[in-house]
Amino acid sequence: MLPQETIRRKRNGEALTAEELARFIAGLTDCSVSEGQVAAFAMAVWFNGMAREETVALTLAMRDSGDVLDWSDIDRPVADKHSTGGVGDNVSLMLAPIAAACGLAVPMISGRGLGHTGGTLDKLEAIPGYTIMPSADRFRRTVREVGCAIIGQTADLAPADKRLYAIRDVTATVDSVPLITASILSKKLAAGLQSLVLDVKVGNGAFMADTGEAETLARSLVAVANGAGVTTAALITDMNQPLADAAGNAIEIANCIAFLKGGKAGTRLERIVLTFAAEMLVLSGLEQDIAAAEGRAAAALAGGAAAEVFGRMVQALGGPADLMERPEAYLVPAPVTRPVLARQSGYLAACDTRGVGLAVIELGGGRSRPDEGIDHRVGFDRLLPLGTKVEKGEEIGRVHASDAESAAHGVARLAGLYRIAPDAPLPSPDILTRISG
Repeated sequence: MLPQETIRRKRNGEALTAEELARFIAGLTDCSVSEGQVAAFAMAVWFNGMAREETVALTLAMRDSGDVLDWSDIDRPVADKHSTGGVGDNVSLMLAPIAAACGLAVPMISGRGLGHTGGTLDKLEAIPGYTIMPSADRFRRTVREVGCAIIGQTADLAPADKRLYAIRDVTATVDSVPLITASILSKKLAAGLQSLVLDVKVGNGAFMADTGEAETLARSLVAVANGAGVTTAALITDMNQPLADAAGNAIEIANCIAFLKGGKAGTRLERIVLTFAAEMLVLSGLEQDIAAAEGRAAAALAGGAAAEVFGRMVQALGGPADLMERPEAYLVPAPVTRPVLARQSGYLAACDTRGVGLAVIELGGGRSRPDEGIDHRVGFDRLLPLGTKVEKGEEIGRVHASDAESAAHGVARLAGLYRIAPDAPLPSPDILTRISG
């Protein structure tokens, strides 16, 4: 069928077959389908949507546009987690080694910062020598010998997604649930997973600010992934404040190391990480119930096994062998640090979380253009959680900046992003709901 016929049928609201979607995606990949035709297809999907069967077929066609990894030589369940993005969300950095220490194989394909949200790859590049694009052999060897490897998407994994996303980005069709679903899952399915847990963020620091929208996306992702043969569940989690007490690249790596050494016990971050670890263990079949799975994950963290796995992964992918013992020797500090002080007494009642992410970018820790470099040193730490009682002049966070002028801007910016009220806010749940197939 001609590409224009596929576009016409979807424009008219008809359901596309797996065969015609496969042909269209093959043409998208080899560029025999023009950019204009891809844009028209994306707009037709944006207006008319797709049935579950169509989205499954689109996802599989995009997965099969490149290599699909085979882990049949590994005697562990193969599992992963994906987050839709947030601020201070460094869960993947700790979750992968915890899951690996519990017996899973975790080939985690991660991304860079997008919009106001931080990127796992940008954080890892703060580690000297760490290779985010290793050879296929090195990647496989690291997963086999260490248990996990966090890397970037190679050119051979789901190449159709790269072209389709670039065109969606300039045609106002990014926010289509079927296209978002296929984009996320085509890369995850190409990694050869057996099970997947999804972290769908909702709140003022997430791409989905509305709970209904987040649930719609989560249900689509779970239904399509399960329909494609990967056991999948999703948790909708709160992003109305930074998840960690740090936001920035090297700063979040330092936060990760402190976490794995037991320095973040009792925090929201720990609760989220252990919850997702438990979900991964149950979905993969290594544990039968969540309570036992969470206990297993907590033991791997408390006993140091997860920290050891993270250190071995860093070394296997080119980073320093003693990063866990001497992080200060490798994570370059910002030249200027300044405290951010409460402007009045009361309780931290609300946070403009998206603003915190944008403030990191303003300091130089993110990109305003895709080709821009970033300053891994800058960002914020010592961020207090909402509900904390503070006195006027008390530190509510700290700025790491490249110079005094940037530091002064960062101090004023962060102070203005928090609302202090006379009464304590009602606590909000870390996890709103679970969606399974």
